[in-house]
Amino acid sequence: MTFKTTTKNKKVPKINVQTDEEIRERIVQSRVRLLLKHPFFGNLATRLILKNADDFCPTAATDGRHFYYNREFITPLTSEELDFLVGHEVLHCVFDHMDRREGRQPEIWNMATDYVINGTLVREGLGKMPKQGLHDPKYYDKNSDEVYSSLKKNAVEIKVTLDMHMDGEGQGKSGKQSEGEDGAGKMPAMSKEEKDKLKDEVKNAVLQAAQAAGAGNVPKGVERLIKNITEPKMDWRTLLDQHITSVVKSDYTFMRPSRKGWSVDAVLPGLQPEPAVDVCVAIDTSGSISDKQLNIFLGEIKGIMDSFQDYKIHVWSFDTEVHNPEVFTPDKDLTDYKPGGFGGTEFTANWEWMKENGVQPKKLIVFTDGYPWGSWGDDNYCDTLWIIHSNHDKDLEAPFGVTCHYDEVE
Repeated sequence: MTFKTTTKNKKVPKINVQTDEEIRERIVQSRVRLLLKHPFFGNLATRLILKNADDFCPTAATDGRHFYYNREFITPLTSEELDFLVGHEVLHCVFDHMDRREGRQPEIWNMATDYVINGTLVREGLGKMPKQGLHDPKYYDKNSDEVYSSLKKNAVEIKVTLDMHMDGEGQGKSGKQSEGEDGAGKMPAMSKEEKDKLKDEVKNAVLQAAQAAGAGNVPKGVERLIKNITEPKMDWRTLLDQHITSVVKSDYTFMRPSRKGWSVDAVLPGLQPEPAVDVCVAIDTSGSISDKQLNIFLGEIKGIMDSFQDYKIHVWSFDTEVHNPEVFTPDKDLTDYKPGGFGGTEFTANWEWMKENGVQPKKLIVFTDGYPWGSWGDDNYCDTLWIIHSNHDKDLEAPFGVTCHYDEVE
């Protein structure tokens, strides 16, 4: 089989397409080079099963278990370009791009993931990016969700991606290359059970590859991912409960003398049976907060109150300033609370108000969507728990305090 490529005003000679055996040998050699120069990528590349996909894939692809290749696409690549391509497929597996698209527009999501991957490989000095690869330094240190939002917001032109992207459901997209793909129906599909099992396999492989590569040989973006795997975030509601109960200190009072003092002719203080919860709660009511989110925030505060027999909870709402601060006890119903604001966003307004009014809580709980304008606040003033709802970046963390993302339960 032969094919011919052309460029404007220039004819390119025909290229003899390499045999399947030759292509496989070249990919194996690429893996060996990566093992020697970039061990993290090399270790992960060796776990991918090589599979010819001339019948449905115009370039290359991965489903997390296989490395699919088209001989016509691989043949003209230099050794350095092939190394880059292998590293590219490896990072699709590492970042789980096959199963994270959800309802996003496929072509833009594929562009976003390629910008992230190619930027990582370029900075790692891994091979040489083929000319059709997407790369822009402005997307360095951003994740695919952030790049997708930027591309969607700016209504960018759809561009061809380096490879075909698979979602494990027998579908694949590769920018404009996906249009009219012959034999696309032959693409393998996976069940949910198979995909879940594969995710666990990839996570274990990533950890093992990172350990084998050693410190300093793992890309920064992957280091963050490994931290999330090895230090998983606690369920947000459990974390909220722990933070609230942490301020419930058993205190002593002389109103209930301890019986232990009777034998020593002394009056010792007794333990208070039901200490009160005393926390502050700030509700983000900036323009980006929907009515649904606001109702969820209020519902969670009501849940806190229902969990304790005695409490004093300071509640206020904020946008660029604090609105309607009130103190709630068991004798006061939260349903009467009227949030105010719905303007811009200024997180520091909370700290300015607390300082002006002499409020310094043991615990400040902030319900927000995680989109501050400028500073997040004063990290030295009080212990802060951030409950972030509906932010596109699930890895977002406030610069201080503890951050937890709200995951809605179906």
